[in-house]
Amino acid sequence: MAELLRFEHVEISYGGESVVHDVSFSVKPGEILGLVGESGSGKSTLMKSAIGLLGNNGLVTRGDILFEGKNIPDLSEKELRKIRGARMGMIFQDAGASLCPIRTIGEQIYESMSAHRKISRQDARNQALALFDKLHFKDGKRIWDSYPFELSGGMNQRAGIAIAMLMQPAVLLADEPTSALDVAVQKQVVEEMKQLRDLFGTAILLVTHDIGVVSAMADTVLVLKDGYQVEYGPARQVLEHPMHEYTRKLLAAVPKLRRA
Repeated sequence: MAELLRFEHVEISYGGESVVHDVSFSVKPGEILGLVGESGSGKSTLMKSAIGLLGNNGLVTRGDILFEGKNIPDLSEKELRKIRGARMGMIFQDAGASLCPIRTIGEQIYESMSAHRKISRQDARNQALALFDKLHFKDGKRIWDSYPFELSGGMNQRAGIAIAMLMQPAVLLADEPTSALDVAVQKQVVEEMKQLRDLFGTAILLVTHDIGVVSAMADTVLVLKDGYQVEYGPARQVLEHPMHEYTRKLLAAVPKLRRA
């Protein structure tokens, strides 16, 4: 199967200082890649580089990020806007904070969809409600008409995932999508993201500290430490038979419940 997204010997710098060093990996359609490592290891920086969101001080200083035949670092802002949202979706750690608090979820969905193609408000609503139904949202019409502050944190996160997927992007970038949620809602979000992968064949880049989430979702795992790639391979192999000492330490740090 052809590669959809490929990082080739990528180095990323902020203010002239290298923070990510010589990272290479690829993602195929429908593949879920888990990016794991401690805080500051470069996970979110790698993800933002894939969509051209490194900010004014961030720069890909070496290597290529190839998406559908285009090298992301070489694209203009105008060209990147055609990819963001339409071909690459993004789920943030706190979806509630990324939503406008004074506009309804429905208004924000319509704005997001109409930015990339001509669509009526009614068609946007119908498509959103159909996706809400597939994801087993109990009251999609209420969610469409609600402001973010009227919904729970978990519901905002689930709505954020639905918004990102309505354009059916080829790649979904998920930055700690479950970290701010309680365990029951985490399970819902994990199941919904896997369902979206199955529905649309979407590849997912998943940044997380949670080894349990990686174990439940990922096909492939990339382990980062201090901006360096230390292990990369099939999830089962990396999680059950880690080759690198750092990966073994990460797995050993996962809390385990024991009976008294």
